[in-house]
Amino acid sequence: MAIKKSQLYSALWSACDKLRGGMDASQYKDYVLVILFVKYISDKAKKGNNQLLTVPAGCSFDDLVALKNKPLIGESVNKILAKIAEVNGLTGVINSADFSDENKLGKGKDLVTTVSSLIQVFENDALDFSNNRAADDDLIGDAYEYLMKQFASQSGKSKGQFYTPAEVSRIMAKLIGISSDSRPNISIYDPTCGSGSLLLRAKAEAKTKVSLDGQEMDLATIGMAKMSMIIHGDELAELRHGDTLNNPLHTENDTTLEQFDYVVANPPFSQKAWMKSVSENDTYHRWGHETGLAPVPPAGCGDYAFLLHIIASLKPLGHGACILPHGVLFRGGAEQNIRKWLITKRYISGIIGLPQNLFYGTPIPACIIVIDKEHSESSKGIFMIDAKEGYQKDGSKNRLREQDIKLIVDTWNAHQDVPHYARFVEYNEIEKNDFNLSIQRYIAPVDKEIKQDIYAHLHGGIPSYDVEEVLAPLWNACPTLKDTIFQKQSNGYYTSLRPIDALSATIAEDPSYKHQQGLYQQVINSWCEKVKPEMLALKYGCEPKNLIEKWSNTLLEEAKKELKIVDPYNVYEILMNYWADTLQDDCYLISRDGWNAPLNLSLKKKPIWEDFTCDLLPVNIVVDEFFKKEKESIDTIREQIEEKNERQSEIVEETESEDATLKKEIAALKKSLKEKVVALTNAVQQKYMTLEEDDIRNLVVNNKWLNDIRERSGAEMKRVANDIATNVTDLCERYAQSLEDLDNEVNEFEKKVAANLAKMGF
Repeated sequence: MAIKKSQLYSALWSACDKLRGGMDASQYKDYVLVILFVKYISDKAKKGNNQLLTVPAGCSFDDLVALKNKPLIGESVNKILAKIAEVNGLTGVINSADFSDENKLGKGKDLVTTVSSLIQVFENDALDFSNNRAADDDLIGDAYEYLMKQFASQSGKSKGQFYTPAEVSRIMAKLIGISSDSRPNISIYDPTCGSGSLLLRAKAEAKTKVSLDGQEMDLATIGMAKMSMIIHGDELAELRHGDTLNNPLHTENDTTLEQFDYVVANPPFSQKAWMKSVSENDTYHRWGHETGLAPVPPAGCGDYAFLLHIIASLKPLGHGACILPHGVLFRGGAEQNIRKWLITKRYISGIIGLPQNLFYGTPIPACIIVIDKEHSESSKGIFMIDAKEGYQKDGSKNRLREQDIKLIVDTWNAHQDVPHYARFVEYNEIEKNDFNLSIQRYIAPVDKEIKQDIYAHLHGGIPSYDVEEVLAPLWNACPTLKDTIFQKQSNGYYTSLRPIDALSATIAEDPSYKHQQGLYQQVINSWCEKVKPEMLALKYGCEPKNLIEKWSNTLLEEAKKELKIVDPYNVYEILMNYWADTLQDDCYLISRDGWNAPLNLSLKKKPIWEDFTCDLLPVNIVVDEFFKKEKESIDTIREQIEEKNERQSEIVEETESEDATLKKEIAALKKSLKEKVVALTNAVQQKYMTLEEDDIRNLVVNNKWLNDIRERSGAEMKRVANDIATNVTDLCERYAQSLEDLDNEVNEFEKKVAANLAKMGF
């Protein structure tokens, strides 16, 4: 029986985190991920689904389980890993962690307990990777990435660089345009591949056959990447260990780099002393003093060295994306000369400014540089997106929301200017700015500063700027609202026609505002009716990830056409959050078990229906649908008991007879309550046993999924209404009292104080 992905991954991390002991996460990950890897290849081998890897006799995960609590477990695990590595050409990949290392895992019995407990983490009936489908419900791949993210977040500033946040990886994969490439064979390369996530994300966007190549300098990280490739079904990926800048290993010959269709990379930021054996006149012609080559990158900062390596590694029609710190956009000296060369070559097609504190290795803001060799000759400029404001806090880091990712990608694909967010900047303007590519030079941020009007503070009134310009989007959506709230005076200033405490009610009753509310509800209801048949049609083996992309895009497009006061991307976020919280897990359960809703009985001695759980079909939905009256009767009796208990606590000695009466009434109510609770508990159990598949389908889709989405959507409309009321109220309160009003108020207080002092004899 499948369990929810979120439950499984949380349980894995919770168990792993408890076992760390004296190691930090950057070390412990090597032990956890290799056990996960052995579990994966063992499950595949059991079902005969493992095509390229061999599990030698005595080296399966079951053999690891048999070693639990044995004195020499560490040495025995090492031998098993060494044998698997030798047979499959994975020496140094899966056997680099020493399971007999007493300094990390404890001594004697402590080591035995730690290693045994680690193996037990993956000894879970629900953790069966034998039927893993990398194309959609990739249980093992998702688990591997989840654990890597957790390890990165726990590894500290200098040790979490192996992991590029999945949200950023997804954006890069979409920006390079690989999804529209119909060629039969596509090559993707990452010169600083880390754990391999960028390569895998890029591959996930491709519609045709793909080959993956990468290089990584850190030995432990390249091991993680190779395991990740195998786990994701990419056993043939060519990942090599070495220093990409000084010793590139993907070469055609001694002087020529191998070239690829697509390159994605997240190099180490501003690497110092990167220039070792490599010379200023680079052997591979990435830079040098020869005519036509790029200027030499500064020896103290490797950012442009990596970018130039990427460009040299792209085919003439190639596309790439690289994450670099913001400094590359404006720093002077040698880097300014390289920018000039790049701009002259027309290689940079886009720059996306990202929020700060996204990456585990550094809090500084970064940008994505998009490279397009294919259209360089016809390029007229660079498309810039300033996305630094689109994020949410996630613990100590910031994280891109689904709506932030979608907005960046949609804006990139449209290639249209968006005020304060995106702009196509022609080369002549960039040249006038001395080849400075700082986004703030070309895209003005939203002016969030409140402009204070001195005249209005002195003499009263509300400035026309605030009413006519700041609130213009509101009047465009609700044209009758402006004249309902404000009236313009002969001096050009406005006054409020409604008391401040009545503004919320005034907005709520405005006809044009109500019209917008109706449109919003219409969009949500229309979308629900469109997707309902597809939701009901889900079945065992389905691929729901494809469906959520379709469903979310449909909702966003409908919202864009109709809505004015609600941000369409906020509506998109509502659905995507529900997908992450609930819908994804439910669809995964259906894909593994079909429309099956087993009731999980409580382990309590005398459980009642409220103690029961069901992941796919919650108990409260079944009760509301089939036993509403019984539930209401129980609630009524509970309220009566509570009222009589309160009354009993208020009784004094003189009313002992009333106390006795209340006790009898409470006892009778409790007896009735017990009978009704037992009856409802039995009825709920029986109902779950007799539910047909169609019953479960309809209850889950209508009473759970669509009902929850409608409720979340309603909450967004209330939030928007509160924001509107707050903004209008703040404006009215800002100028509610003029200087004359304040002077008069001060004078009144002075008179009162003087009068009171006089009464006191002063």
